[in-house]
Amino acid sequence: MAKNIKIIVEEHSDGFVAYPVGLRGVIVGQGNTRDEAVADITSAVMFHVETFGASALEMEEPLLDVFVMETRVAV
Repeated sequence: MAKNIKIIVEEHSDGFVAYPVGLRGVIVGQGNTRDEAVADITSAVMFHVETFGASALEMEEPLLDVFVMETRVAV
């Protein structure tokens, strides 16, 4: 069985970081390119499922969408 998982990929000065949205536990991938980061997070999620079972991918309520937005805070 396969399941689509929403991920966030961030670009930093020293590479890319990726993480899934809405999953239990901390799962992070990284790479020098966006593709490497996505491959790393895919591998990390697969390992997470092997370790904790497919139920680790279940959410109480399904995640419908992910938005990247900004807000302003006083500093």
